[in-house]
Amino acid sequence: MQYREPGVLLWRGFTLQEFTNQLFGNKYDYGKGRQMPIHYGSNKLNYVTISSTIATQIPHAVGAAYSLKMDKKNACAVTYFGDGGTSEGDFHAAMNFAAVMEAPVIFICRNNGWAISTPTSEQFRSDGIAVRGPAYGMRSIRVDGNDALAIYSTVHAAREMAINERRPILIETLTYRVGHHSTSDDSTKYRPADEIEHWRKARDPVTRFRKWVKKNGWWNDEDESALRNDVRKKVLNAIQVAEKVEKPPLAELFTDVYDHPSSNLGEQERLLRETVKRHPKDYPIDVPV
Repeated sequence: MQYREPGVLLWRGFTLQEFTNQLFGNKYDYGKGRQMPIHYGSNKLNYVTISSTIATQIPHAVGAAYSLKMDKKNACAVTYFGDGGTSEGDFHAAMNFAAVMEAPVIFICRNNGWAISTPTSEQFRSDGIAVRGPAYGMRSIRVDGNDALAIYSTVHAAREMAINERRPILIETLTYRVGHHSTSDDSTKYRPADEIEHWRKARDPVTRFRKWVKKNGWWNDEDESALRNDVRKKVLNAIQVAEKVEKPPLAELFTDVYDHPSSNLGEQERLLRETVKRHPKDYPIDVPV
């Protein structure tokens, strides 16, 4: 997985409390406080822990898909990445491996036009990402990434092909990143503000989907207002609960890699505990040292 798909995890059943536990890195965080915020993961929901390193998840997904194939599971793997990720070597290695081994994996690329401040015009000369699928010997689908119904239909069809035909599928979703890349990014430095406003007003996917459900009588302003208020209350409550939970034990920093910790890890733990004892004001943790 990648760090821009929390909606997928939410849909699969990850609760708001589980999200906030990870963000606060408390003792109920499945990563035991050792991951960056938003690096969610869930064994129960088959959601591999997120990594910020660009494109590393793509070959991992192929390996997982090949494992599913070897075990004859009626399932497939799905991996997400941006257009910038396709400029990494991991993308090309994964595509080739998946095609040759006929692994049941769905590659979903969010082509939003920008890899932080680098436009696609400076990344590649091909016609987007979809053309790369046939080059590696796999099917590709290009879809309007701002059309929720088109995305659903496309992924549904791709999943059927991946599972029933035991083969990889590449999906390119054409969209646009309206917001800044991060809190430290000012995207108006490298693209015109009127371009951003055009996409915000004319092509916003939430607005488009809202119009559709309203037109069919399945939604109205009162429903949306009630939902927003309800979700806001639930999020605030989850935050209040998560921030009061104690942090994981200090020893958890050194577990889950070896059955028997190596001598250098033991030395690192000893030095850390001594540091905490010497500087209690800088390490206000309520765990035995």
